[in-house]
Amino acid sequence: MKLDVAIIGAGPAGLTAGIFVRRASLKVACFEKLAFGGQAALTPAIDNFPAYPTTDGFTLMQNLLNQAQNLGVKIEYAAVNKLSKTKSGFVLETSAGKIEAKKVIIACGCKIRRLGLDNEEKLTGHGISYCASCDGSFFKNKVVAVVGGGNSAIADVEYLKNIAKKIYLINRRDVFRAGEFQLNKVKGYKNVEIITPATISKFCENGGTLTGIDINHNGHAKHINLDGVFLAIGAYPEINFLDFEINKDSSGYIIVDNNMQTSVKNLYACGDIISKNFRQIINACAEGATAGNSCIYSEN
Repeated sequence: MKLDVAIIGAGPAGLTAGIFVRRASLKVACFEKLAFGGQAALTPAIDNFPAYPTTDGFTLMQNLLNQAQNLGVKIEYAAVNKLSKTKSGFVLETSAGKIEAKKVIIACGCKIRRLGLDNEEKLTGHGISYCASCDGSFFKNKVVAVVGGGNSAIADVEYLKNIAKKIYLINRRDVFRAGEFQLNKVKGYKNVEIITPATISKFCENGGTLTGIDINHNGHAKHINLDGVFLAIGAYPEINFLDFEINKDSSGYIIVDNNMQTSVKNLYACGDIISKNFRQIINACAEGATAGNSCIYSEN
């Protein structure tokens, strides 16, 4: 397959970029190794996206996917294992074969961060979850904890508040990164108890099922009996598929200019993978639009 533009990722940034590229009648495809929509599709409630006063992430991303496909953007569910430069552009080595492209947009988002404790992987799916909207229904009238201090953690609490009997919101610092408005709402829920500053030291289990957690709360050890833990502690960039050097910040996020151009010619990046201050759906879409237009109007 030979493309004018190959887009790595089919989240809000990648799909929006595809829409703009395709409207210029260029041959474009999005390569997604997991599922369309990225983390945005897992967000249970969105009330800050223009023209959508209240919606959920899956519906918003489904509409975006439909729009892209109706315009002719090809969606390839394949992992990009290696991206190399050539004289005429790039070669993508994917799980579906090799793809040639004149220009590439990296929009693959970030990878979910884990605590890295013993038996965390073993208990994933057996009491530990990274997606409240995916697994919340399994904890009807049960006791759970949400771990994190950002908007994702608050969104998880919002989703779980009418499902779980009791929710512990655990943050390693007294200060939350989430917006004050959202945080104040959560503080008012009768079935939510906030524990700060606190860190989890151990996942407790019985027969391969989570039974509780040991935490360090303000310097004191404490045990909490739980049925489930939802980890919302952020994400990190993962671009080890690049076969060449690219400018990144100290945290590994890709540095781009105002046109979403990276340090490599004809290679663009947008969405959560780039170095920036705000990681929200509206930002990702705007960056995708910019990257798509840059592919259209930049010189080869």
